[in-house]
Amino acid sequence: MTTPTVSRDLLLIGAAVPTFLLDRTAAATGAQRIEPTPPQAVRLHGATRTPAFDNEIAPLLEQEKLDWAFIDSGRRLSDFGLIVFDMDSTLITIECIDELADFAGRKAEVSAITEAAMRGEIDYSESLGRRVAVLAGLDARVLARVFAERLHLSPGVATLLEHVRHAGLRTAILSGGFTYFTERLRIELGFDFATSNRLEIANGRLTGRVIGEVVDATAKAAHLRRLREEFGLQREQVIAVGDGANDLLMMAEAGLSVAFRAKPATRRGADASLSFGGLDRIAALLDAPPLPTALA
Repeated sequence: MTTPTVSRDLLLIGAAVPTFLLDRTAAATGAQRIEPTPPQAVRLHGATRTPAFDNEIAPLLEQEKLDWAFIDSGRRLSDFGLIVFDMDSTLITIECIDELADFAGRKAEVSAITEAAMRGEIDYSESLGRRVAVLAGLDARVLARVFAERLHLSPGVATLLEHVRHAGLRTAILSGGFTYFTERLRIELGFDFATSNRLEIANGRLTGRVIGEVVDATAKAAHLRRLREEFGLQREQVIAVGDGANDLLMMAEAGLSVAFRAKPATRRGADASLSFGGLDRIAALLDAPPLPTALA
């Protein structure tokens, strides 16, 4: 995560930046030089993340539908060795547990708990237990229905994955969701690794419990550290992407943390905030070269 003392480049991407906002951003961050970076991007060299940026500038950027990122000058996608993703509302557009609860007629109730947990208002393990309990008695075949009928990838996933593989990065899903979904995504999308919570099933029905250790914020961070060590990588060589409070510890273990369509607290704790573009914008921020024709 970024601290106010680190000088980096600030990239603004997604639309034309009004002159008044560009001037205010440069003043708030102490940027030394402003460079247009087509298409639809501006790079402010030597920018420092400050409280003024978080409190005054970031809300204005959001109003203008601009994504932003503080990135070490000269960093390229190929400088990284691993990218990890949260699953629900990050890699995919839904919260799987909310959709499962819909089959029990209790989606609104469970969605409210999910939202509170993602804002950091409820302990994740506690919230998971409360939500999973709602699923007790559901026919386990609803898992397949959610995957087939309701699960959609977030915009830009396929393109980003092509870019990161072309650049030689490993890929992982670190999720507080469920293995039924992470394993299928791991196989279908070709991820190197995935971990998540396992729903207990007995006699073809969900029991309302999870099996084994809960994959919460602490577990996600521990899995990232393990992967980093296994692949012989430094913290600076890892990208972590998430949307909720449960992702902040994991994101703190990465050299570049990306808040994707995230809660306010997550955006404040991340190096980059992507609220308007797709996940492929990560490749654009890191100056990834065009994909070979066969991959594009």
